[in-house]
Amino acid sequence: MSDTLNDTPRSGRLHIGIYGRRNAGKSSLINALTGHGTAIVSEVAGTTTDPVYKSMEIHGLGPCVLIDTAGFDDDGVMGGLRVEKTRLALEKTDIALLVAGDGELDEEKKWVEAFRERKTPYLVVLNKSDQYSPEETNALCARIEEALGHSPVVVSALYRHHMDRLLEAMLRLVPADWGQRDLTGSLCAEGDVVMLVMPQDIQAPQGRLILPQVQVLRELLDKKCIVASCTADKIEQTLASLREAPQLIITDSQVFPLVWKFKPAQSRLTSFSILMAGYKGDMRAFLQGAEAIDRLTPHSRVLIAEACTHAPLAEDIGREKIPRRLRARFGDTLEIKVVSGTDFPEDLTPYDLIIHCGACMFNRTYMMSRIRRAAEQGVPICNYGVALAKLAGILEHIDMK
Repeated sequence: MSDTLNDTPRSGRLHIGIYGRRNAGKSSLINALTGHGTAIVSEVAGTTTDPVYKSMEIHGLGPCVLIDTAGFDDDGVMGGLRVEKTRLALEKTDIALLVAGDGELDEEKKWVEAFRERKTPYLVVLNKSDQYSPEETNALCARIEEALGHSPVVVSALYRHHMDRLLEAMLRLVPADWGQRDLTGSLCAEGDVVMLVMPQDIQAPQGRLILPQVQVLRELLDKKCIVASCTADKIEQTLASLREAPQLIITDSQVFPLVWKFKPAQSRLTSFSILMAGYKGDMRAFLQGAEAIDRLTPHSRVLIAEACTHAPLAEDIGREKIPRRLRARFGDTLEIKVVSGTDFPEDLTPYDLIIHCGACMFNRTYMMSRIRRAAEQGVPICNYGVALAKLAGILEHIDMK
Protein backbone atom coordinates (compact mmCIF):
# COMPACT_ATOMS: atom_id res chain seq x y z
CA MET A 1 0.00 0.00 0.00
CA SER A 2 1.17 3.52 -0.75
CA ASP A 3 2.04 6.15 1.81
CA THR A 4 -0.69 8.70 1.07
CA LEU A 5 -2.76 11.04 3.18
CA ASN A 6 -5.54 8.45 3.34
CA ASP A 7 -3.39 5.47 4.22
CA THR A 8 -1.47 4.45 7.32
CA PRO A 9 2.20 4.16 6.32
CA ARG A 10 3.67 0.70 6.75
CA SER A 11 6.05 2.05 9.38
CA GLY A 12 3.07 3.08 11.52
CA ARG A 13 1.25 -0.25 11.35
CA LEU A 14 1.22 -3.00 13.96
CA HIS A 15 3.91 -5.49 12.88
CA ILE A 16 2.89 -9.10 13.53
CA GLY A 17 5.68 -11.64 13.06
CA ILE A 18 4.89 -15.33 12.40
CA TYR A 19 7.69 -17.68 13.54
CA GLY A 20 8.19 -21.42 13.56
CA ARG A 21 9.86 -24.35 11.88
CA ARG A 22 9.68 -25.09 8.18
CA ASN A 23 6.28 -26.43 7.18
CA ALA A 24 4.79 -25.63 10.59
CA GLY A 25 1.88 -23.86 8.92
CA LYS A 26 3.03 -20.24 9.19
CA SER A 27 1.96 -19.22 5.69
CA SER A 28 -1.39 -20.99 5.94
CA LEU A 29 -1.96 -19.17 9.24
CA ILE A 30 -1.38 -15.83 7.52
CA ASN A 31 -3.85 -16.78 4.79
CA ALA A 32 -6.44 -17.67 7.42
CA LEU A 33 -5.88 -14.38 9.23
CA THR A 34 -6.26 -12.31 6.09
CA GLY A 35 -9.05 -14.35 4.53
CA HIS A 36 -7.32 -15.00 1.21
CA GLY A 37 -4.16 -16.40 -0.35
CA THR A 38 -1.68 -13.81 0.84
CA ALA A 39 1.22 -16.25 1.26
CA ILE A 40 2.33 -19.22 -0.83
CA VAL A 41 1.46 -22.52 0.86
CA SER A 42 3.22 -25.74 -0.05
CA GLU A 43 4.00 -29.12 1.49
CA VAL A 44 7.63 -28.53 0.48
CA ALA A 45 9.60 -27.43 3.53
CA GLY A 46 11.30 -24.07 3.11
CA THR A 47 8.89 -22.54 0.61
CA THR A 48 9.19 -19.16 2.37
CA THR A 49 12.76 -17.88 2.03
CA ASP A 50 13.26 -14.19 2.85
CA PRO A 51 10.64 -12.71 5.20
CA VAL A 52 7.59 -11.42 3.34
CA TYR A 53 6.00 -8.19 4.61
CA LYS A 54 2.34 -7.75 3.71
CA SER A 55 0.28 -4.68 4.66
CA MET A 56 -3.29 -5.60 5.57
CA GLU A 57 -6.37 -4.40 7.41
CA ILE A 58 -7.49 -7.05 9.91
CA HIS A 59 -10.86 -6.58 11.56
CA GLY A 60 -10.36 -5.73 15.21
CA LEU A 61 -6.62 -5.17 14.87
CA GLY A 62 -6.77 -2.43 12.23
CA PRO A 63 -3.84 -1.68 9.88
CA CYS A 64 -1.13 -4.32 10.27
CA VAL A 65 1.98 -5.67 8.62
CA LEU A 66 2.12 -9.46 8.63
CA ILE A 67 5.65 -10.87 8.50
CA ASP A 68 5.86 -14.38 7.06
CA THR A 69 9.32 -15.67 8.02
CA ALA A 70 11.51 -18.54 6.91
CA GLY A 71 11.63 -21.59 9.17
CA PHE A 72 14.13 -21.11 11.97
CA ASP A 73 15.27 -24.72 11.54
CA ASP A 74 16.51 -24.07 8.00
CA ASP A 75 19.96 -25.53 7.36
CA GLY A 76 22.89 -25.23 4.98
CA VAL A 77 24.66 -22.04 3.93
CA MET A 78 21.57 -20.45 2.38
CA GLY A 79 19.44 -21.73 5.24
CA GLY A 80 21.69 -19.95 7.72
CA LEU A 81 21.28 -16.71 5.79
CA ARG A 82 17.51 -17.13 5.79
CA VAL A 83 17.47 -17.73 9.55
CA GLU A 84 19.50 -14.56 10.02
CA LYS A 85 16.83 -12.66 8.03
CA THR A 86 14.23 -14.17 10.34
CA ARG A 87 16.18 -12.90 13.37
CA LEU A 88 16.28 -9.45 11.79
CA ALA A 89 12.50 -9.56 11.37
CA LEU A 90 12.21 -10.04 15.13
CA GLU A 91 13.71 -6.58 15.62
CA LYS A 92 10.71 -5.15 13.76
CA THR A 93 8.04 -7.29 15.44
CA ASP A 94 5.46 -5.66 17.72
CA ILE A 95 3.67 -8.92 18.56
CA ALA A 96 4.78 -12.45 17.68
CA LEU A 97 3.01 -15.71 16.90
CA LEU A 98 5.13 -18.81 17.48
CA VAL A 99 3.73 -21.78 15.57
CA ALA A 100 4.64 -25.00 17.39
CA GLY A 101 4.02 -28.56 16.20
CA ASP A 102 4.49 -32.13 17.26
CA GLY A 103 8.28 -32.21 16.90
CA GLU A 104 11.09 -31.28 19.26
CA LEU A 105 10.75 -27.89 20.92
CA ASP A 106 14.39 -26.98 21.59
CA GLU A 107 14.46 -24.23 18.95
CA GLU A 108 11.08 -22.94 20.06
CA LYS A 109 12.47 -22.54 23.60
CA LYS A 110 15.25 -20.31 22.24
CA TRP A 111 12.76 -18.11 20.44
CA VAL A 112 10.55 -17.80 23.50
CA GLU A 113 13.63 -16.64 25.39
CA ALA A 114 14.34 -14.10 22.63
CA PHE A 115 10.75 -12.78 22.82
CA ARG A 116 11.01 -12.41 26.58
CA GLU A 117 14.43 -10.77 26.41
CA ARG A 118 13.09 -8.17 23.97
CA LYS A 119 9.81 -7.86 25.87
CA THR A 120 7.96 -8.77 22.67
CA PRO A 121 4.37 -9.88 23.43
CA TYR A 122 3.82 -13.34 21.95
CA LEU A 123 1.41 -16.22 21.57
CA VAL A 124 2.13 -19.89 20.97
CA VAL A 125 -0.12 -21.37 18.29
CA LEU A 126 -0.79 -25.05 17.56
CA ASN A 127 -1.85 -25.11 13.91
CA LYS A 128 -3.09 -28.08 11.84
CA SER A 129 -5.35 -29.27 14.64
CA ASP A 130 -7.45 -30.98 11.95
CA GLN A 131 -4.65 -33.57 11.69
CA TYR A 132 -4.96 -34.65 15.33
CA SER A 133 -7.60 -36.41 17.39
CA PRO A 134 -8.93 -34.58 20.47
CA GLU A 135 -6.76 -36.79 22.68
CA GLU A 136 -3.66 -36.09 20.59
CA THR A 137 -4.42 -32.36 20.65
CA ASN A 138 -4.72 -32.35 24.43
CA ALA A 139 -1.46 -34.24 24.78
CA LEU A 140 0.33 -31.83 22.43
CA CYS A 141 -1.00 -28.81 24.30
CA ALA A 142 0.20 -30.23 27.61
CA ARG A 143 3.61 -30.96 26.12
CA ILE A 144 3.94 -27.48 24.61
CA GLU A 145 2.87 -25.80 27.82
CA GLU A 146 5.36 -27.80 29.84
CA ALA A 147 8.22 -27.02 27.44
CA LEU A 148 7.46 -23.38 26.66
CA GLY A 149 5.53 -22.28 29.73
CA HIS A 150 2.70 -21.07 27.57
CA SER A 151 -0.57 -22.80 26.68
CA PRO A 152 -1.06 -22.72 22.90
CA VAL A 153 -4.03 -21.35 21.00
CA VAL A 154 -5.32 -24.31 18.97
CA VAL A 155 -6.44 -23.59 15.39
CA SER A 156 -6.82 -25.18 12.00
CA ALA A 157 -5.76 -22.59 9.44
CA LEU A 158 -6.79 -24.93 6.61
CA TYR A 159 -10.43 -24.97 7.74
CA ARG A 160 -10.21 -21.64 9.64
CA HIS A 161 -11.35 -23.29 12.83
CA HIS A 162 -11.05 -21.19 16.01
CA MET A 163 -9.47 -18.22 14.20
CA ASP A 164 -11.79 -15.99 16.24
CA ARG A 165 -10.06 -17.26 19.40
CA LEU A 166 -6.68 -16.43 17.94
CA LEU A 167 -7.77 -12.91 17.00
CA GLU A 168 -9.15 -12.33 20.50
CA ALA A 169 -5.85 -13.49 22.01
CA MET A 170 -3.90 -11.25 19.63
CA LEU A 171 -6.02 -8.25 20.60
CA ARG A 172 -5.06 -8.79 24.23
CA LEU A 173 -1.38 -8.51 23.26
CA VAL A 174 -1.70 -5.08 21.64
CA PRO A 175 -0.21 -2.44 23.98
CA ALA A 176 -2.87 -0.30 25.65
CA ASP A 177 -1.34 2.90 24.27
CA TRP A 178 -1.02 1.60 20.71
CA GLY A 179 -1.94 4.28 18.17
CA GLN A 180 -2.08 7.03 20.80
CA ARG A 181 1.41 8.41 20.17
CA ASP A 182 1.56 11.54 18.08
CA LEU A 183 4.28 13.61 16.49
CA THR A 184 3.67 17.09 17.82
CA GLY A 185 2.48 16.26 21.35
CA SER A 186 1.85 19.37 23.42
CA LEU A 187 3.73 21.71 21.08
CA CYS A 188 0.49 22.87 19.45
CA ALA A 189 -3.26 22.72 19.95
CA GLU A 190 -6.49 23.52 18.11
CA GLY A 191 -6.46 26.99 16.59
CA ASP A 192 -2.68 27.46 16.82
CA VAL A 193 -0.91 28.86 13.78
CA VAL A 194 1.88 26.51 12.74
CA MET A 195 4.39 27.42 10.05
CA LEU A 196 6.09 24.66 8.08
CA VAL A 197 9.41 25.41 6.36
CA MET A 198 9.87 22.72 3.75
CA PRO A 199 12.73 23.17 1.28
CA GLN A 200 12.13 20.83 -1.64
CA ASP A 201 15.65 19.71 -2.40
CA ILE A 202 16.80 17.20 -4.97
CA GLN A 203 16.08 14.27 -2.61
CA ALA A 204 12.34 15.03 -2.43
CA PRO A 205 10.18 12.74 -4.62
CA GLN A 206 9.06 14.41 -7.83
CA GLY A 207 5.72 16.11 -7.27
CA ARG A 208 5.35 14.84 -3.69
CA LEU A 209 6.26 15.71 -0.13
CA ILE A 210 8.55 13.49 1.89
CA LEU A 211 6.84 11.21 4.41
CA PRO A 212 7.60 13.16 7.64
CA GLN A 213 6.14 16.32 6.07
CA VAL A 214 3.01 14.43 5.03
CA GLN A 215 2.55 12.88 8.47
CA VAL A 216 3.07 16.15 10.34
CA LEU A 217 0.73 18.03 8.00
CA ARG A 218 -1.96 15.39 8.41
CA GLU A 219 -1.67 15.49 12.20
CA LEU A 220 -1.87 19.30 12.27
CA LEU A 221 -5.04 19.18 10.17
CA ASP A 222 -6.51 16.56 12.53
CA LYS A 223 -5.67 18.84 15.47
CA LYS A 224 -7.43 21.70 13.63
CA CYS A 225 -4.35 23.87 13.59
CA ILE A 226 -3.98 26.68 11.05
CA VAL A 227 -1.08 25.72 8.79
CA ALA A 228 1.10 28.01 6.68
CA SER A 229 3.71 26.30 4.50
CA CYS A 230 6.67 27.73 2.62
CA THR A 231 10.04 26.91 1.18
CA ALA A 232 13.19 28.24 2.82
CA ASP A 233 13.51 31.19 0.46
CA LYS A 234 10.04 32.48 1.40
CA ILE A 235 10.38 32.57 5.20
CA GLU A 236 10.35 36.37 5.50
CA GLN A 237 7.37 36.79 3.15
CA THR A 238 5.40 34.07 4.92
CA LEU A 239 5.98 35.60 8.36
CA ALA A 240 5.03 39.03 7.02
CA SER A 241 1.78 37.66 5.61
CA LEU A 242 0.65 36.38 9.01
CA ARG A 243 -1.33 38.69 11.29
CA GLU A 244 0.69 37.47 14.27
CA ALA A 245 3.74 35.32 14.84
CA PRO A 246 3.09 31.57 14.59
CA GLN A 247 2.91 29.64 17.84
CA LEU A 248 5.17 26.97 16.34
CA ILE A 249 7.60 26.72 13.43
CA ILE A 250 8.51 23.25 12.16
CA THR A 251 11.43 23.25 9.75
CA ASP A 252 13.62 20.90 7.81
CA SER A 253 16.69 20.44 10.03
CA GLN A 254 19.02 21.35 7.17
CA VAL A 255 17.95 25.01 7.33
CA PHE A 256 17.96 25.42 11.13
CA PRO A 257 20.43 28.37 11.04
CA LEU A 258 18.38 30.24 8.42
CA VAL A 259 15.07 29.73 10.23
CA TRP A 260 16.65 30.67 13.56
CA LYS A 261 17.78 33.95 12.00
CA PHE A 262 14.19 34.97 11.15
CA LYS A 263 12.26 33.23 13.94
CA PRO A 264 10.07 35.58 16.00
CA ALA A 265 11.04 35.56 19.69
CA GLN A 266 7.63 34.28 20.77
CA SER A 267 7.53 31.37 18.29
CA ARG A 268 8.58 27.89 19.33
CA LEU A 269 10.92 26.04 16.96
CA THR A 270 11.45 22.38 16.16
CA SER A 271 12.10 20.24 13.09
CA PHE A 272 10.51 17.33 11.27
CA SER A 273 13.48 15.13 12.14
CA ILE A 274 13.31 16.00 15.83
CA LEU A 275 9.58 15.24 15.87
CA MET A 276 10.33 11.88 14.24
CA ALA A 277 13.07 11.29 16.82
CA GLY A 278 10.57 11.54 19.65
CA TYR A 279 7.91 9.59 17.77
CA LYS A 280 10.10 6.69 16.68
CA GLY A 281 12.91 6.68 19.20
CA ASP A 282 14.13 7.79 22.62
CA MET A 283 14.76 11.53 22.85
CA ARG A 284 16.72 11.20 26.09
CA ALA A 285 19.16 8.84 24.37
CA PHE A 286 19.49 11.21 21.42
CA LEU A 287 20.16 14.22 23.63
CA GLN A 288 22.83 12.25 25.48
CA GLY A 289 24.25 11.32 22.09
CA ALA A 290 24.40 15.00 21.14
CA GLU A 291 26.69 15.61 24.11
CA ALA A 292 29.14 13.13 22.54
CA ILE A 293 29.60 15.52 19.60
CA ASP A 294 31.65 17.79 21.88
CA ARG A 295 33.93 14.84 22.67
CA LEU A 296 34.77 14.03 19.06
CA THR A 297 38.33 14.56 17.84
CA PRO A 298 39.91 14.68 14.38
CA HIS A 299 40.62 10.95 14.79
CA SER A 300 37.11 9.87 15.85
CA ARG A 301 34.88 7.51 13.87
CA VAL A 302 31.23 8.35 13.18
CA LEU A 303 28.55 6.04 11.78
CA ILE A 304 25.70 7.72 9.88
CA ALA A 305 22.66 5.47 9.46
CA GLU A 306 19.74 6.20 7.18
CA ALA A 307 16.56 4.13 6.91
CA CYS A 308 16.00 4.87 3.22
CA THR A 309 17.76 2.93 0.49
CA HIS A 310 17.42 5.62 -2.18
CA ALA A 311 20.25 6.16 -4.63
CA PRO A 312 22.34 8.97 -3.12
CA LEU A 313 22.19 12.27 -5.00
CA ALA A 314 24.05 15.55 -4.73
CA GLU A 315 23.63 17.36 -1.40
CA ASP A 316 22.26 14.26 0.36
CA ILE A 317 21.78 15.19 4.02
CA GLY A 318 23.35 12.02 5.45
CA ARG A 319 26.10 11.52 2.89
CA GLU A 320 27.04 15.12 2.13
CA LYS A 321 25.65 17.80 4.43
CA ILE A 322 26.16 16.26 7.88
CA PRO A 323 29.67 14.97 7.04
CA ARG A 324 30.57 18.41 5.69
CA ARG A 325 29.49 20.12 8.90
CA LEU A 326 31.28 17.57 11.07
CA ARG A 327 34.52 17.90 9.11
CA ALA A 328 34.25 21.69 9.17
CA ARG A 329 34.48 21.41 12.95
CA PHE A 330 36.77 18.43 13.45
CA GLY A 331 38.84 18.30 10.27
CA ASP A 332 39.08 16.09 7.21
CA THR A 333 40.69 13.22 9.14
CA LEU A 334 37.39 12.51 10.91
CA GLU A 335 36.34 9.05 9.68
CA ILE A 336 32.69 8.78 8.61
CA LYS A 337 30.88 5.68 7.38
CA VAL A 338 27.35 5.74 5.95
CA VAL A 339 24.98 2.75 5.98
CA SER A 340 21.40 2.52 4.75
CA GLY A 341 18.33 0.34 5.09
CA THR A 342 18.88 -2.77 7.19
CA ASP A 343 22.66 -2.59 6.71
CA PHE A 344 23.42 -1.76 10.35
CA PRO A 345 26.59 -3.27 11.90
CA GLU A 346 26.28 -5.87 14.62
CA ASP A 347 29.48 -4.57 16.18
CA LEU A 348 29.14 -0.86 16.87
CA THR A 349 32.11 -0.53 19.20
CA PRO A 350 34.52 0.85 16.54
CA TYR A 351 32.44 4.04 16.45
CA ASP A 352 32.51 7.04 18.78
CA LEU A 353 29.05 8.22 17.71
CA ILE A 354 26.07 7.06 15.65
CA ILE A 355 23.93 9.69 13.92
CA HIS A 356 20.63 8.18 12.76
CA CYS A 357 17.99 9.61 10.45
CA GLY A 358 14.43 10.20 11.64
CA ALA A 359 13.55 6.57 10.78
CA CYS A 360 10.29 7.49 9.05
CA MET A 361 10.56 4.23 7.05
CA PHE A 362 11.04 2.09 10.19
CA ASN A 363 8.50 1.15 12.82
CA ARG A 364 9.29 2.28 16.36
CA THR A 365 10.11 -1.25 17.53
CA TYR A 366 12.92 -1.52 14.97
CA MET A 367 14.32 1.93 15.81
CA MET A 368 14.23 1.16 19.53
CA SER A 369 16.10 -2.10 18.91
CA ARG A 370 18.93 -0.10 17.33
CA ILE A 371 18.99 2.35 20.24
CA ARG A 372 19.07 -0.57 22.68
CA ARG A 373 21.91 -2.26 20.80
CA ALA A 374 23.95 0.96 20.83
CA ALA A 375 23.38 1.36 24.57
CA GLU A 376 24.39 -2.25 25.25
CA GLN A 377 27.67 -1.64 23.40
CA GLY A 378 28.29 1.72 25.06
CA VAL A 379 28.09 3.76 21.86
CA PRO A 380 26.21 7.11 21.96
CA ILE A 381 23.49 7.53 19.35
CA CYS A 382 22.00 10.78 18.06
CA ASN A 383 19.41 11.86 15.49
CA TYR A 384 19.91 13.96 12.33
CA GLY A 385 17.82 16.87 13.60
CA VAL A 386 19.29 16.82 17.11
CA ALA A 387 22.82 16.66 15.69
CA LEU A 388 22.22 19.53 13.25
CA ALA A 389 20.75 21.70 16.01
CA LYS A 390 23.77 20.90 18.19
CA LEU A 391 26.19 21.76 15.39
CA ALA A 392 24.30 25.02 14.76
CA GLY A 393 24.61 25.91 18.47
CA ILE A 394 20.85 26.20 19.02
CA LEU A 395 19.93 22.81 20.50
CA GLU A 396 19.03 24.28 23.90
CA HIS A 397 16.52 26.58 22.16
CA ILE A 398 14.76 23.82 20.22
CA ASP A 399 11.39 22.60 21.50
CA MET A 400 10.79 18.89 22.04
CA LYS A 401 7.27 17.50 22.33
